[in-house]
Amino acid sequence: LDVSMDMWSIFSTCLVSTWLRRFYIYSAVAFGISIWIVVRFFTTKKKGEKSNGNPAASEGREDKLVNGYATLQAKEVCVAGVKIFYGSQTGTAKRFAKGLAEAVISLNLPVEVISMGDYDPDDCLAEETTGRNICVFLVATYTDGQPTESAAWFCKWLEEAANDFRFGKMYLKGLRYAVFGLGNSVYVDHYNTVGRNMDRWLWMLSASRIMTRAEGDCNVAQSKHGSIEADFEAWKAKFLSRLQALCRGEKKPCSGKCKKGKCKSAGKQSKESRDHDHGASEYEDTEAEELFETSSEEEAADAEETSSVIDVEDLGNIMSHMKKAKDYKNARIHVWALASVLSLVDPWLNCATVFKTQCLNLNVVIYCYKLIGSHSGVKLCRWTKSMLRGRGGCYKHTFYGIESHRCMEATPSLACANKCVFCWRHHTNPVGTAWRWKMDQPEMILQEAIENHQNMIKQFKGVSGVKADRFEEAMTAKHCALSLVGEPIMYPEINRFVKLLHQRSISSFLVTNAQFPDEIRNLEPVTQLYVSVDASTKESLKRIDRPLFKDFWQRFLDSLKALSEKQQRTVYRLTLVKAWNVDELKAYADLISLGKPDFIEVKGVTYCGESSASSLTMANVPWHEEVVRFVQELADLIPDYEIACEHEHSNCLLIAHKKFKINGEWCTWINYGRFQELVQEHERSGGSKTFTAADYTAKTPRWALFGSRERGFDPSDVRYQRKNKARDLSGC
Repeated sequence: LDVSMDMWSIFSTCLVSTWLRRFYIYSAVAFGISIWIVVRFFTTKKKGEKSNGNPAASEGREDKLVNGYATLQAKEVCVAGVKIFYGSQTGTAKRFAKGLAEAVISLNLPVEVISMGDYDPDDCLAEETTGRNICVFLVATYTDGQPTESAAWFCKWLEEAANDFRFGKMYLKGLRYAVFGLGNSVYVDHYNTVGRNMDRWLWMLSASRIMTRAEGDCNVAQSKHGSIEADFEAWKAKFLSRLQALCRGEKKPCSGKCKKGKCKSAGKQSKESRDHDHGASEYEDTEAEELFETSSEEEAADAEETSSVIDVEDLGNIMSHMKKAKDYKNARIHVWALASVLSLVDPWLNCATVFKTQCLNLNVVIYCYKLIGSHSGVKLCRWTKSMLRGRGGCYKHTFYGIESHRCMEATPSLACANKCVFCWRHHTNPVGTAWRWKMDQPEMILQEAIENHQNMIKQFKGVSGVKADRFEEAMTAKHCALSLVGEPIMYPEINRFVKLLHQRSISSFLVTNAQFPDEIRNLEPVTQLYVSVDASTKESLKRIDRPLFKDFWQRFLDSLKALSEKQQRTVYRLTLVKAWNVDELKAYADLISLGKPDFIEVKGVTYCGESSASSLTMANVPWHEEVVRFVQELADLIPDYEIACEHEHSNCLLIAHKKFKINGEWCTWINYGRFQELVQEHERSGGSKTFTAADYTAKTPRWALFGSRERGFDPSDVRYQRKNKARDLSGC
């Protein structure tokens, strides 16, 4: 016991002594760590100096880099190669392309010469944004300012991409290009329009010019160098010089916000660099360049202006907005509103109709519509193009068996009674609560719609990937989706129009926004009638659809009641907007019991790009899994319905009434031949002989069903994945 007490006494004494001298201990430890850090720093620095002064060490370092053991940055490859695209009719552009290729080869750069007729921009052009290639476009302007036959599809695709929000403003960001146009100044109105348009469309998609567009002139009297060959040789010399500078990694010395060849940066630069970087070459078309050589701030301002909403109900600010219009993209909106004033004064005034027709023509230029008369339009759907090339059809193909390549997307009324936040036309169409325009006859509308549709289909003749059999079939429209834009049911002669479709054996898919209940009741049989149910409560409907009618909610409910009285196929179309209308399941179920639709389509909203008319962003677009979960929860609340089909590519599912599940098999597809027989019998009987949705059903294929491996993609086609994604041949 005494020994243990002595040990404890010694131990406690040591602890107390250590605690009293703790400051000295801490100081010693800190001093030791400091010495260790200093020694390590100087040792590492000396090793680095020895390595830098020793060639052998450098070689070893490079060896490690090659074998992937180090993270040293390799020398950047500024130009991987040059791709020369040409569109030629007489062979001049092709000859120039080969001559330019030989010159590029002399610079020890890979080069590829490509005919635009053999190139599919839809598949390949986006890949050039990451390939570090320089793309050169040598394009000729042919008859009436049109591209040559070999370049027609390339130019058509580029124009649509530049004006289609689904591609986005940054679609070709990273692509570097130069354009040389071939034309003849004798044709003043169309001189080099193809080259100018191509340059502008590439710029609109955020591609980067490496030098200003140049123009060769076949008219020797006006050619800057005496001939188009001399014009090309002069431009080629400048191009090669610029190409060499890019290969050396030279960057633009200015801020890039230069206009009309005047640099605003403070840095000094030579005349040669100004020529290359600002486009102050002798070929410069100052007026044309001013149209699209704008700074990012100006572009943002233009975008803000372009998305202004002017309509019949908001005419008070027309004149103030007119003063701010900078170009025709702004003016088309403001002038339309001014034309609306004329129609309000006298709806039948011819001058108002003509004035509005011109305004609508400006709109269709932007959205690639084909205007018909004064209030109708037709457009080629992207799914039509897709199915022409064997890349799959739209969700209507999966759900109802339409042939997407034979479907015509049209409307007899561009006007609408809503201003929905997700409107994919950005509200460039007119709005109103009643018909105020001089009415075109349905025979004329249908005839011109078919002719315009066929002309748009003809542009795909010879295009890479288009299937010959489908091209021939597409020349005869078999279906008409009356859903392009606006409210088709507003058209006073909608019944005559629908009958004319059926007389041509064209099925009718009509979409309405549930604001015209009387028109729904009076509607003659159509193949399938849709009602957009964008919200399930009065408050959310007002917030999402922004209807013009003051009694919009009662009109909405009455429209659903009118739908329940229809004997042919009826559909609710639900568009899910995340954080807006996805938490109203019970209210949706109540609306379904009110309208008793045959089918319910549930689709995630499509983001339409930025717009001052809408606050939606990509955050409001639900994932497909979220749409599936919503549909499953909704189906649990409506016992007479089940999930039938899915089209993953469109982020869309179909809920069907159980009466379409016959002997355990879904029959959501349509027997179009049988429908035409039934509707003709109905016509001949003066309406006394009726028929129902059950009379023209067809069995749904396995691949279209919910839960199938293909997830709604037709396995007879090949699904194409963009941006270097591999093609999926399984049909999944």
